[in-house]
Amino acid sequence: MRSCPTNERDRTRWPLGWALLITFCSLTAGATAETLPGAYFRVMEKSVAKVQERLDREPSADLRSLEARPGWLHFPYAILAPAVLYAKKHPQNTRYHDPQVRAQAIRIGDLLARASEDGTFEPRLDSDWDTYMWLEAYRLLESELGVERAARWKREIARNIAALEGKARVRLDYPWYNTPYIGTSSNHYALWAANLYLGGLWFGNRAWEDLGARILHRFVTEEQSEDGYWGEHSRGGPTIGYNHLTLSAVALYGEYSDDPATLPALRRATDFHERFTFLDGTPADAINDRNRYWSVCPWGHFGFSRFPDGRRYAEFLSASLQEEDLPATVGRLAQDALYYHEGPAAPIPQDQERGFWQLHVPAGMRKSGPWQVCLSGIVDTPDVLNQFYLDRQGSVSVFHRTLGLIITGANSKRQPELATFSERVLEETVHMPLSSRLRMTEEGDRLSLAYNTFFADLYVPEPSANEVRLRFVITGKGEPTSEPRLTLQLRLKPGEVLETGSGQKLLVGAEGIDLDAAAVSGLIRHHGWTLRTDSAVRLVWPVYPHNPYADARETSLGSAVAALTIPLALKPQAGLRPREQEITFNLSVP
Repeated sequence: MRSCPTNERDRTRWPLGWALLITFCSLTAGATAETLPGAYFRVMEKSVAKVQERLDREPSADLRSLEARPGWLHFPYAILAPAVLYAKKHPQNTRYHDPQVRAQAIRIGDLLARASEDGTFEPRLDSDWDTYMWLEAYRLLESELGVERAARWKREIARNIAALEGKARVRLDYPWYNTPYIGTSSNHYALWAANLYLGGLWFGNRAWEDLGARILHRFVTEEQSEDGYWGEHSRGGPTIGYNHLTLSAVALYGEYSDDPATLPALRRATDFHERFTFLDGTPADAINDRNRYWSVCPWGHFGFSRFPDGRRYAEFLSASLQEEDLPATVGRLAQDALYYHEGPAAPIPQDQERGFWQLHVPAGMRKSGPWQVCLSGIVDTPDVLNQFYLDRQGSVSVFHRTLGLIITGANSKRQPELATFSERVLEETVHMPLSSRLRMTEEGDRLSLAYNTFFADLYVPEPSANEVRLRFVITGKGEPTSEPRLTLQLRLKPGEVLETGSGQKLLVGAEGIDLDAAAVSGLIRHHGWTLRTDSAVRLVWPVYPHNPYADARETSLGSAVAALTIPLALKPQAGLRPREQEITFNLSVP
């Protein structure tokens, strides 16, 4: 078992489709299950069959009509699975040099060439992601295409890569490769660079190759934080879901360059992702500043596979992937299969009975038996005008192996009612900490969060087998302002019953629930867990969080949370008032 970190050096080392993508668990879990990359090949085979079924049913379909069906966005990703199956010689790949998969890949490539020629390929959102898939398929199948087809594909692929050169070059020497400077996300810039680098390498365009290499070299030597992530808003905190995308670009660069800085960067990124992934394979929510929730990600597994524990982590992620209707999923699994580094596996944090991992910024994860507790005190400047960056206002998430996420510290935007702490100051609501500190030890953790008129210490002892205890100690300072409060976000399950200490039993659904302290009576029981508190609380359901892509509130019950709120009882007197209020929550399972 990995030991808990005891010094700064240890902290950096031990931080941590379109397809009928059947529950991947059935392919990879269990003692007799198929190992990677074999499981990738099996999913790719299923994808190829489904794609062929639709192509045969709609022989005159173009790219626009194919993508019009829900779940078929980024259809060009479908080209890589048959291309890899045809070209990748491997004992577990039964479709190697199968003319049927070659024919499908060529048919899709011709369809993409027509779309590029008629001007409908490039204007699509994130078409550069699709260009990579087409470029990779071209490399794998070039000798099978014939002179005329190969020239046509190359011309249109190059046309789409050329569209990236100017906007990549103008940003080359900007201060940081973060959104406030480059005006786009870090992951986009890294993926542009990967297309330029690989296109230059394979098409003999030295200017593209050098430009892509300069950008990607900077990503591995300057832009990555010491904790292993590439922050999209700043290096001061991770954008954990999109980090997989940047990682994929860096990992591709590492496959073809002799840059010695790439492997250490992949090592740091592997450590980071291993540490901050819940037991269902989803990234820890409380530290993400772009998305409240990110599903299990297929991007970048091949980058993890450079290392024994990374290979185990890739297995773990693959086993957690659920049925998807996203073309991009299988396209990225095809990329993983193409570049997977085979070898022995080693344990990851999710395999340990207990352990804790802390970043250099105030955030950490603790694993204890079936529990994971993620704490975040990351302080970052809010991006008021940008709809995509959430306010770093959430501080604690609690996850259980069988019950899933119970308390979420996921962030939101323009929504202080979901912040862990908030207060009214000069007629404005302050809902993000001014300062913070996190201390993690063998016995437990202490997260301290400072606001204008109080600071709070959250003590989380080492969880027992069936209980997590959260103890908030509030210290007042100066004259209190109005409406200071503490809020926990609870993940309720629509269609299930919620029971309170007063004996009420309510079905969780679209109808609003608003329970006062008497109705809650110190206890909430739901979905197999029980939450007890010694304080007067109010529970409101449903609260719909911010959706950054719509720049509006979520609309589905599956995205809603319940807000459990406690007013802070700060006294109207000046000076420091140590331990002015204590609020305790005990979360237990049978």
